[in-house]
Amino acid sequence: MTPSLILACVWVVAANVLAMIPSRDNHWSRAYVLIALGIPLLGYVTYENGPWWGLGVLFAGMSVLRWPVIYLGRWLRRQLNGG
Repeated sequence: MTPSLILACVWVVAANVLAMIPSRDNHWSRAYVLIALGIPLLGYVTYENGPWWGLGVLFAGMSVLRWPVIYLGRWLRRQLNGG
């Protein structure tokens, strides 16, 4: 297993542990940190293992951080529809 995939697995475990800890802001501050760490990690996985592994890690990250993805989709839909 390559170092990038090990780091991706550590990221998933850390995300799940952080989700179990109570939060006053519904975990948004933790989500921002996970996104900031996950984007370069996704690039590293894709660079080291290829685009199919990169897509797999992207979908895994999207399943962990589903609410930011849902809100991004709603925001993009509002922007495209003009209102």
